[in-house]
Amino acid sequence: MTEVTIPMQIVFIVLAYLLGSIPFGLILTRLAGLGDIRQIGSGNIGATNVLRTGNRGLAALTLILDAVKGAAAILLVRLIYPNADPTLAYAVAMAVIIGHIFPLWLGFKGGKGVATVLGIWLALCWPIGVIGALVWVLMLLAFRYSSLSALVAVIISVPLAWVFDLGFAGVYLALILTALIWWRHRDNIVRLLKGTESRVGKK
Repeated sequence: MTEVTIPMQIVFIVLAYLLGSIPFGLILTRLAGLGDIRQIGSGNIGATNVLRTGNRGLAALTLILDAVKGAAAILLVRLIYPNADPTLAYAVAMAVIIGHIFPLWLGFKGGKGVATVLGIWLALCWPIGVIGALVWVLMLLAFRYSSLSALVAVIISVPLAWVFDLGFAGVYLALILTALIWWRHRDNIVRLLKGTESRVGKK
């Protein structure tokens, strides 16, 4: 394994945070003349709330770009240091999701991180990303709750990280990512329990 100097590790982590903090949902809706997405629906900057504007194409693009930035942060490390210890990629994964959830430019009030986590897993261990995406789609088709789909899709990454032999560090990363996503969905969880959660397709 290639030894990466501490200064370079810091550079990768900072770049990952900055990349993760790019609010694509907010940028795209403003460019499309739809105003501030934070003043619409749930106020979230993610794809589900962008969909509430009625622009499905914009919502899909937001989803893709949020996933791409998660994957790009990991792939950049692997491109420059292909034989680096995997813990560096895990640290970068943490930085990019923290950037998305707590972006500097938006007063540390960002998205919920589901698409970004999907991108992270597609880059770290693509079978986990693919399985998570399939579970998300199937749950969404069955129940029409984006939040429920996300909660189930991310939690399965924990046993899958063990199944695909990512070691203790990989399982620990899966636990942290899952905890962050569940924490960001805490209001959704309350609404799901009360039966008042909005279904996908409702403006």
